[in-house]
Amino acid sequence: MTGGAAILVAGGGAAAWLTTRSIDPVREPWRAAAKGGFGDPRLNAVAYAILAPSAHNRQPWWVELRGEDKLVLYCDLIRRLPEADPYDRQTVIGLGAFLELLGMAAAEQGYKAEVTSFPDGEPAPQLDGRPIAEVIFTEAPKVKTAPLFDDLLDRRTNRAVFAQDKPVTSGTMDEVAALSGVGGLFGHSNDPAQVDRLKALCREAWEIECNVQRTLDESTALTRIGAAAIRENPDGISVHGPMIELYKAAGFLSKKAMAEKGSTAHQQTISYYNNLIDSAMAFGWLVSPGNSRVDQLDAGAHWVRLNMAANHLGVAFQPLSQALEEFPEMEEPFEQAHTELGVSAPQQLQGLFRLGYAKRPAPSPRWAMESRIQVLR
Repeated sequence: MTGGAAILVAGGGAAAWLTTRSIDPVREPWRAAAKGGFGDPRLNAVAYAILAPSAHNRQPWWVELRGEDKLVLYCDLIRRLPEADPYDRQTVIGLGAFLELLGMAAAEQGYKAEVTSFPDGEPAPQLDGRPIAEVIFTEAPKVKTAPLFDDLLDRRTNRAVFAQDKPVTSGTMDEVAALSGVGGLFGHSNDPAQVDRLKALCREAWEIECNVQRTLDESTALTRIGAAAIRENPDGISVHGPMIELYKAAGFLSKKAMAEKGSTAHQQTISYYNNLIDSAMAFGWLVSPGNSRVDQLDAGAHWVRLNMAANHLGVAFQPLSQALEEFPEMEEPFEQAHTELGVSAPQQLQGLFRLGYAKRPAPSPRWAMESRIQVLR
């Protein structure tokens, strides 16, 4: 690897070439939301809502504007994850996060966003073309604004190695629960023995996802390697930076190599993520009282508020969702996670997060708001 990269660096204009490998253009939606001024309170709110987290950053939302005050939210069905998320639970959680940010941004403008979830019924076992929600925007100057709104643009999923000399205290995690408003639905632990068991469980689940060929292929297909690929498709799993550009250009890093079990690229992918898991200083988890589609939407609202509360307190936050995936090969880790955390039916684990401290990363790529909207008059 080093030899090929070194040859490329030595070539004329290498430094200038690297400066063109920027993903800044697909971070523009984060800046655009703050600027606002789209001429319609629904658009001003959607500009924030599209910044919501979603599984594999698929951004599975599709919005119709109807009349002067109505918004209809759909799932863009081509953005499902049928292998890793066969029942669309994680996809619905992302849509719930979208609706939560939409409501926060509406309130900030003096509007109430009245949501009717699944007006044509809850689609199961998979999502279909029926709407996820209908939302009516009503002017309400005295509407209560969200305490966490000022943290919305600072929300991050942090995929860095966490500092090992800075513990996450139980008091801090209690503050996250209180600030988010999630309360008792958020469990957490910094007990070394339990943290070690959860690390082992997360490593096992991650390696299952990476070694079942169909889930590996799904993730690999959605991996955007290098800035050009990310700019072309600002969703999915982004892999970028100077060394990535060099390895890609030299032919050492490709989707084909990542999808080949046992290859260097495949093994390095597993090792990289295991290092992230092993740096967890604490774990948090999100429980819902049931697992209906409405429960899943609510979990998305809770999830994004937890993330924002953690960011507000300077705590790095990353979901480790593999053990909660519902394809057959993941059945044992799924059951182990529920047993370890004392969650039994009808309750459901909706999120498992590693917590720690690390430098805040730059925002993740997003499709422009205009690409996700249709206007019906």
